[in-house]
Amino acid sequence: MNGAESLVNTLADQGVEVCFANPGTSEMHFLAALENPRIRSVLCLFEGVATGAADGWARMKDKPASTLLHLGPGLANGLANIHNAKRAGVGMVNIIGEHAASHLKYDAPLTSDIQGLARPLCHWVRTTDSSESIATDTAAAVAKANEGLVSALILPGDASWGEAGEVPKIAKREPTRRAPPADKVEHIAKVLASGEPTLIIFGGKSMRGRSLDLAGRVAANTGCRIATQFFSVRIERGAGRTPLERIPYAVNQAVAFLSAFKHIVTVETGEPIAFFSYPDKPSVLKPAGCQVHELVAKDEDSILGLEMLAEALGALKTEPVLQARSEQAAPQGTLNPVSIAHALSYAMPENCILVDESLTTGRESMGLTAGARPHDTIQNMGGSIGYGTPVATGAAMACPDRRTFCMVGDGSAMYTIQSLWTQAREGLPVTTIIFANNSYAILKAEYSNMGAGAAPGPRALSMIDIGNPTIDWVAMAKSMGVPAVSVETAEAFTQAMIDSTREAGPVLIEVKL
Repeated sequence: MNGAESLVNTLADQGVEVCFANPGTSEMHFLAALENPRIRSVLCLFEGVATGAADGWARMKDKPASTLLHLGPGLANGLANIHNAKRAGVGMVNIIGEHAASHLKYDAPLTSDIQGLARPLCHWVRTTDSSESIATDTAAAVAKANEGLVSALILPGDASWGEAGEVPKIAKREPTRRAPPADKVEHIAKVLASGEPTLIIFGGKSMRGRSLDLAGRVAANTGCRIATQFFSVRIERGAGRTPLERIPYAVNQAVAFLSAFKHIVTVETGEPIAFFSYPDKPSVLKPAGCQVHELVAKDEDSILGLEMLAEALGALKTEPVLQARSEQAAPQGTLNPVSIAHALSYAMPENCILVDESLTTGRESMGLTAGARPHDTIQNMGGSIGYGTPVATGAAMACPDRRTFCMVGDGSAMYTIQSLWTQAREGLPVTTIIFANNSYAILKAEYSNMGAGAAPGPRALSMIDIGNPTIDWVAMAKSMGVPAVSVETAEAFTQAMIDSTREAGPVLIEVKL
């Protein structure tokens, strides 16, 4: 068994099921080893698609995927979505090819400092030093990824093709999450029992399953309000589930939302801060005098922490307030953020996945889709665009029995549109919704928010205008094997979404705004 075969077998032994790959010459032995049926290999035509897909897979599976990237430039191409995964606390194992050790001294064109590139955005970085050590290194990389960390294992060519000898069987290390200290929970219980206005903000894995149920019981018992940051890793929401408010994105609105609270309690997240710094606006959004209390740290178990809190409050048997189903009729007429949100609420099937990278058009969708059928929502925690379509690809790969909807602006979609090709190749049930306003619309608003002027001048405007030439999204999708339709009314958009759920594979809907 050579080193590459040892690596693939160890990945499988440690529970990794899929490798999103964009291989090059240095990785040919690893590519050959992927003939192993224990690992599913998925070709991505850009490394940012591979790393984003690994993110989406992990969010839905609660277990890491691996990627295969070609040397330093391949890693560099994938770093934006590695950044997004890191900010979300999503683990992945990045296998990065490297020249054979004996070749590095010649400074060949693709030689680079791969460790130097990886360290700022990967929690764990190691270059394997021999074929014999690959199994141990791989198991360590997966163990870190299982903790919600990003791993980078650099694989020299000679370690890949060299003889690995007898590969050790390494026990799989399951991640452990500890309960928060009892005195911290007791303190939060006293805060909630005081009757002073309190907001609990949820993040990480606390917005689904048992954690979400407990959150609803605590809120019903104490009268506190419960919310999420504007962007969240994954939320189980919709009719029949505990509803969570959403702290607004815009600074003035967020400050107004938080102004009534004397206490903020955090669960797997931090206190609310502005996404950017703006002239004459605060970075910290809570009011003066508002106290922040941590209930569950990011590396602690929210289920255990919330069970302890509910027990301390006598809330375990309290019935939570649940979201009612919205019975609103299908929208008609002009497409705008409100009619789009109503169309989503009407058309999304039960148990679907909604990946949201609609920076401008979709800002109202969360509040207006609260009463939709039960579904999961995934959002971008890191802010680097080109996130939505790759993450939707990975989520659909992880959950092929569920329809995945991906809402993305046309500017963002152009970063990683190669995702469509992988979706077609793999027959993935993804409905990609492109909001085509032919501009980076969010930057028009940010231009004014930043105090750069009331409106962009002609040259500035040309730098955020992508309508010259206009992108033909229907032709783009069809060129990569994805059926597509363009819509201009709320009725047509609603029907296109319903029609897409009847397809086995991917569909693209261009929403002309």
